[in-house]
Amino acid sequence: MARKIFNREISWLAFNHRVLQEAADPNVPLLERIRFLGIFSNNLDEFFKVRVATIKRMIDIQEKNQTVEGERPRKVLAQIQKKVIELQSEFESTFRQILKELEKENIYLINEKGLNEEQARYVRTYFEDKVLPALSPVMLFNVTEFPALRDKSIYLAVRLSHSGKKLPPEYALIELPTAVISRFLVLPKEQDRTYIILLDDVIRFCLGDVFAIFPYDTFEAYTIKLTRDAELDYDNDLSQSFLEKIAQGLSNRKSGQPVRFVYDASMPPEMFNYLIQRMGLDVDDNLIPGGRYHNFKDFMNFPDLGKTHLLYPPAPPAEHPLMRTPGSILEIMKQQDFLLHCPYQKFPHFINLLREAAIDPDVTSIKITLYRVGQNSKVIQALLNAARNGKDVTAILELQARFDEKNNIYYARKLEEAGVNVIFGIKGLKVHAKLVLITRRENRQNVQYACVGTGNFHEGNAAVYTDLLLFTSDKRITSEVERVFSIFNEPYLNYTFRYLLVSPLSMRQRIVRLIDNEIKNARARKEAYIDIKINHLVDRGMVNKLMQAQEAGVKIRLIVRGICSIYTGHESGKPIDAISIVDKYLEHARFFFFCNGGEELCYLSSADWMTRNLDHRIEVASPVFSPELKEQLRKIFEIQWSDNVKARIINDLQNNPYRPHTHPPVRAQIVIYDLYQQLQNIPVDRKPAPSLEKATISRLSRA
Repeated sequence: MARKIFNREISWLAFNHRVLQEAADPNVPLLERIRFLGIFSNNLDEFFKVRVATIKRMIDIQEKNQTVEGERPRKVLAQIQKKVIELQSEFESTFRQILKELEKENIYLINEKGLNEEQARYVRTYFEDKVLPALSPVMLFNVTEFPALRDKSIYLAVRLSHSGKKLPPEYALIELPTAVISRFLVLPKEQDRTYIILLDDVIRFCLGDVFAIFPYDTFEAYTIKLTRDAELDYDNDLSQSFLEKIAQGLSNRKSGQPVRFVYDASMPPEMFNYLIQRMGLDVDDNLIPGGRYHNFKDFMNFPDLGKTHLLYPPAPPAEHPLMRTPGSILEIMKQQDFLLHCPYQKFPHFINLLREAAIDPDVTSIKITLYRVGQNSKVIQALLNAARNGKDVTAILELQARFDEKNNIYYARKLEEAGVNVIFGIKGLKVHAKLVLITRRENRQNVQYACVGTGNFHEGNAAVYTDLLLFTSDKRITSEVERVFSIFNEPYLNYTFRYLLVSPLSMRQRIVRLIDNEIKNARARKEAYIDIKINHLVDRGMVNKLMQAQEAGVKIRLIVRGICSIYTGHESGKPIDAISIVDKYLEHARFFFFCNGGEELCYLSSADWMTRNLDHRIEVASPVFSPELKEQLRKIFEIQWSDNVKARIINDLQNNPYRPHTHPPVRAQIVIYDLYQQLQNIPVDRKPAPSLEKATISRLSRA
C-alpha cells in the first residue's frame, strides 16, 4: 500500500528552521548565535540553487505528469515561497534581538548614519585606501542589456537624484568586493565600547565620492542579491575529457537561470519595478523581500573581538586510546578493529595512517575514494608522497561533488602530475563511498587494511562534522572493499557482496530484507526493533517499508538531522518516534541497528536513505563485527536518544518543538565529548604484532 510521505522541500526548510532556532537560543553563546545566522543563510542559498532550481526546471518543462511527492511543482514552489518569507521574518527578528544583546556586551553594529566625526574620518580614509580601488560601478542608463549578476555576490542598487534641480533619477549597481575586503570593519575603540560597521555601509557613506562626476547630491542604496540554478550543464563533445567538461560546466553555472531575487523591502516601488523589468524577472523567480543586509553567510566570519566568553569554550579533540604512544597504526589494525569518531577524536590519526603507508617499504598500493577534500589537503599531500615513494596509488575522485568541483579539478591535475592513477568514477553514478584500501606485502603474501567511513576525508569538515571511520584488517571487509574498487576498472562485470551493502547494486534490497526480517519477528511476537541515525530519510520505498514495520509492531527510533519525509503519526495510530539534534557540531554520522532475533546487526554507512544514494551513487555500508565497537555505537545512540537539551521532536506539523526539558539535562554532544576525554586517559592493552613488525625490519634490512 502506497502511503503519503511528507514533502521533502518543506521538511528541509523545517531543518533549516532548527538552525535558526540555535541563533535565537539565549543559551547559545552570543557570537555563535551570529554564526548560526550565517549557516542558516548559506543553507538557504544552496537550497535555492539546487532544490528550487530543480522545481523551476520542472515548471519550465510543463509536462502534465510532473509532480514533486505527488504535488504539482507550481504548488510546491508557492509553499516554499510562503515558508521562506515566514523564516525570513523570524530571521530579521532574531537578528534585531542579537544586536540588542551585543550592545549589552558593549559591541555596537552601526551604520553610516551613526558615525561620529572621528569615526567618519576613519571610515573615509579606509574607503579611499582600501575600498574605492576595488569598486566597479555600472551605470544602468549606459547599458542596453542589464549586467549578469554574479551568483554568490551582493550588490548595492543605487538611486542618484538631486534635491533641488529637476533632474530625472539615474540608477547604478555596485558589487560588494567581499572576495578581497572583509565584510566587517572594526572601528577604533572608544572607552570600553567596540564599534563595527559593515562594508555595505562604508560604501553607502562614501557614495558621493563614487559618483562625484555626476550632478547629483542625493544617493539611496538598497541591497539586492540573485541566486542562480547550480546544475552543471555540459555537452557530449567526445573531443573533451570529462575533466574539461566539468570545468566548462562550472563556467556555464555563472549564467544559470535565476531562482531567487532577494531585495531590501524598504526599496521604493518605482525602483523595485525598474529593476525587475530590466532583469526580466517575474513572480516565478521567487521575489523575496528582506532586510537591509543580505549574504549573511559572511556572518560565519564575524570578528570574535577577543570576547572568548561569547564563544563556545575550546574543545580540543581527544587522542585515540590506542594511539597515545608513537607506533605503527597498521600494527594496531592488524590486532583489532577500532573506530575514530570526529571531531571528538583527532582526525590526524587518519592522516598519520596514510603517511605511514606512504613510507612503509612493504606497502605496495593505496586506493582511496575522494568526494570532498580540504584546502591545502594533508590527505592529498600524503597520497602525493606515497606516489613519490613508488607506491601504486589510485584515487577515485568525484568531479561532480556540488560546489567543490573547482577544488577537485585542481587536485585531480595535481595527483595526475605526480603519477597517481586518477579515476573519475562511472558514468551516471556519483562516487560517494568513503573508502581506503592499503595493501602490504607480509611473509610473501598480500595483507589488506581498510577504512570505511561516514564522512569525507576532509580536515576542515572533521573539525565540525560528527563522523565515524572504521579501521579494520578483517578479511570479510577488506576483500569486499577491494571488490568495490574493482568496479571502477571493470564496471561491466557482475559483482556480489556478502557483507558490505553497496549501492546501487544491493544496498536497497539488503536493507529491505533486514526490515522484512524485523517485520517477520514482530508478527511472531519476538523482539523486533530498528534504530537509525541518519542525515536524511526521503526515499519513498524506505519510508513505506518503515511505516509497514511500525504497523507490524517493530519498535522504530529515528535520529534524523535533516529531511524526514515520514509521517510520524500516520493513519494506523502507532506513531514513529523521531528526533533531530542540531548543536555545535553538524550531525553527519550514519549508522543503524537491527534486532535480528537477538543477534543484533550494526552497520555504519556513507549513504542516507534517499533515492539518489540508494540508486544513483556508489555507496557503502559496512557491518561492524567487533562486539566492543557495536557496544560503543550503541552507547552513542542511546546518549543521543536521551538528549533533552538540543533534541527536537520531528512531528507532522514540522514545527520543531524541543524535547521536554527534564532533570538531569542531557546535551548529547557534551556528554559524548566528555566520554572520549575520559577514555583517552584509560590504560589500553595493546599487544605488538610480531609478524608485521618483523616483516618491516626484514624489508628495511634488504633495502
